[in-house]
Amino acid sequence: MTVYIIADIKVTNDDWIPEYATSVHDLVHKHGGKYLARSGNVRTLEGDPLDTTLIALLEFPNSETAEAFITDPEYAPFGQARQAGSDSRFQLIDDTDIAGTISYLKKG
Repeated sequence: MTVYIIADIKVTNDDWIPEYATSVHDLVHKHGGKYLARSGNVRTLEGDPLDTTLIALLEFPNSETAEAFITDPEYAPFGQARQAGSDSRFQLIDDTDIAGTISYLKKG
């Protein structure tokens, strides 16, 4: 089942970004994932805006491959650098419809 990581990040120190941006892409691919977006063009359309600098959306074949990326020892120094230089949240969602009314999504 396809899953997505939504990375919601508020950068507090941008020293980590250049190396992270050039290196982590390959680690995502190593685990069968790909970036669908990695953007600082965040605009709130409804509700109170979050204090977000950038959002990344990553797609993985399943939760095991997404978790393997996050726990990969090669990723650890990049993850630590990101955590030290930002307030960030990674959320994992699947490709289901909780209501079960959208025909092209699995009922979740």
